Amino acid sequence: MALIDVVKYNGGPNVFAWKFPSDELSTFTQLIVNESQEAILVKDGQFADIFKAGRYRLTTANIPILNNIINLPFGGESPFKAEVWYVNKAYSLDIKWGTPSPIQLQDPKFGIFVPVRANGIFGIRITDSEKFLRKFVGTLSVFNATNVTNFFRGVYVTKVKDTIASYLVKKNVGILEINAHLNDLSSFLKADLHPFLEDYGISLISFYINDISVPENDEGVKQLKSALSKRAEMNLLGYDYHQERSFDTLEGAAKNTGSDASSIMGAGLGMAMGVGLGGNMVNNFASLSQTLNSQVDNQTTKNCIRCHTPLQIEAKFCLECGQKQDLSCPQCQQKVELGMKFCSNCGQNLQGG
Repeated sequence: MALIDVVKYNGGPNVFAWKFPSDELSTFTQLIVNESQEAILVKDGQFADIFKAGRYRLTTANIPILNNIINLPFGGESPFKAEVWYVNKAYSLDIKWGTPSPIQLQDPKFGIFVPVRANGIFGIRITDSEKFLRKFVGTLSVFNATNVTNFFRGVYVTKVKDTIASYLVKKNVGILEINAHLNDLSSFLKADLHPFLEDYGISLISFYINDISVPENDEGVKQLKSALSKRAEMNLLGYDYHQERSFDTLEGAAKNTGSDASSIMGAGLGMAMGVGLGGNMVNNFASLSQTLNSQVDNQTTKNCIRCHTPLQIEAKFCLECGQKQDLSCPQCQQKVELGMKFCSNCGQNLQGG
């Protein structure tokens, strides 16, 4: 294979580490390193030297360590095999990340488990080229943003899950309200992930959560939205869950015409006192009891059509004034009201004149 005269970077702009495709070098090979790059000469897994931006000739005079690694005569020109790695040290601020599958989180307010997805972007910069190559690259010839997100996916997914779950509990924030707190969560995650990436020679410049979403058709999400809607309704009307259950009991008693209202209301009142609803609720129950009893009484009694004395529902004459309660036309038997002069059906004179 022909010896290489010039070694320079030919990778893409979004690549973090790139290996020159040939290792056939010589002591007259020229090495070109661009701005914001570093080149590392690697021989048999050993790092010979790191080159910053500039133009170099790979001679033992410029790189004394080659004497020990390659056993070249000092100042001589001879071919040798070595890898040249280029590391991009420019800022990369638009690396996208996301949770590949939903994260199951429990809403702290209602205890409902809801699947959650999160996504965003982060920015990094390679600060230690040697540490980055030793720990991160391995046998790959190109290392780009996709490799970074794949490599760290397990880490950031775990960190995102733990951070969001802790934040929900500590701040008592519901899952459907979490998007109002993305800045705080992003700051916490950046501080949590930075030390981990630093061990790989990477500085985490930024980390942002763009969105935390839940699937609308999930049963847990539907239950959570229903619970939030119910709580908003109760807050608006000024009552709580125990009071709502008591109201349901009262409504059932009102509809149960076959039961004695007083006994049912007594049971409801006892329940209200048992859950500690307080004096106001007791008064409310008493008032409702009277109303229900009155409704039941109205179903078994009636008032005289003349003097309004209370009578049994089946009474035909008033015990107080003697007024007949069921009035009808003597000719056509059509029901008429007290005080009518003529029958509205046949015109019969009802005054006896």
